[in-house]
Amino acid sequence: MHIVISREALLKPLTMVSSVVERRHTLPVLANVLLSVEKDQLSVTGTDMEVELVGRTEADKVNETGAVTVPARKFLDITRSLAEGAMIEIQLAEKDNKLTLKSDRSRYTLATLPADEFPLVEDEPNTFSVTVDQALLDALLEKTGFSMAQQDVRYYLNGMLFEAASDYLRVVATDGHRLAMDTLKMENKVSEVQRLILPRKGVLELGKLLGESGEITLTFGKNHIRAQMPEFTFTSKLVDGQFPAYERVLPKGGDKEVVGDCDQLRQAFTRAAILSNEKYHGVRLILSGGELQIRANNPEQEEAEEVVAVEYSGDDIEMGFNVSYLIDVLTTLSGGKARITLSNPDSSALIEPVPGSGGGKASSEDDEAAEKAEKDKSTEATAETEPKYVIMPMKL
Repeated sequence: MHIVISREALLKPLTMVSSVVERRHTLPVLANVLLSVEKDQLSVTGTDMEVELVGRTEADKVNETGAVTVPARKFLDITRSLAEGAMIEIQLAEKDNKLTLKSDRSRYTLATLPADEFPLVEDEPNTFSVTVDQALLDALLEKTGFSMAQQDVRYYLNGMLFEAASDYLRVVATDGHRLAMDTLKMENKVSEVQRLILPRKGVLELGKLLGESGEITLTFGKNHIRAQMPEFTFTSKLVDGQFPAYERVLPKGGDKEVVGDCDQLRQAFTRAAILSNEKYHGVRLILSGGELQIRANNPEQEEAEEVVAVEYSGDDIEMGFNVSYLIDVLTTLSGGKARITLSNPDSSALIEPVPGSGGGKASSEDDEAAEKAEKDKSTEATAETEPKYVIMPMKL
């Protein structure tokens, strides 16, 4: 292997790929990234055996092709520390298998491991593929990702459900106390509903790759999901488990509806949260007439009370909720109005954006991206999504 490449061309894929490399590893080669040169293209691959990321970039000059693995962190730190606009000469010495980096008057020699020791995800028969605009997929993940569980013993909650049907793509996340769901209306070549669970790390890494323009093809296999973009290929193992039947969690028959400004409610909840119990974060909500009272207290006998004007004309009702969950939802729906549907103090609350109010709606950039996606015969998507949030009540 012997190539010349600019610092900037190498730094972008190297930075993204290094993010999946774990500092703690069981195999020495997992601390490395795989460098592979074919024709005039350099591929950089990193993996932790759960997530694999391949970044591609053009080399300025290729004298010799080949493949080798080098320590990810050291290679990244050296590249990042070089001057902007610098050209880097990368050469593998056959006699000692050391990789040499030269740039101007700087010279570095790195230890390597053979490329054939690097574990790559094996290709598997494709089950089905979905092509969607990156901005729209990014919006789906952003509106729901905060509800994923973290290190829950119910391992199937430590990720996100992807559900694809002939007329929609849906993502669902829950930690057992709250649920977030968003649906993108689109046409897919799917004969029956497909469901799979992408692990939490996979969701976070995929979100980092998504841009404001361009399409992404998601290929769902039996054991893996693969996301294909011009500069990157992302592959993740799937969670082998049964996701809860989220349809049963969605409250039905609620006869009490509250409509309020998301930003006003979020600000009031944020202030009240200051004096809530630091362990349980509970707040009491009291609906009466056209106002919502928010009350919080803590073991130090400190109290907070906020009153927010809302649209409500039902019977008086008092409920308790985790204020952090409410803030997360209202932050996501910022800029519009939210409709909260309630039944009784022991039932979950359903929160949705009010259509046309701006909350939970895609931006004008998303609209432009949607128009571009509609031109693809395999995918006709609109920027109209349908986020829904469910929060369980608390006993206070």
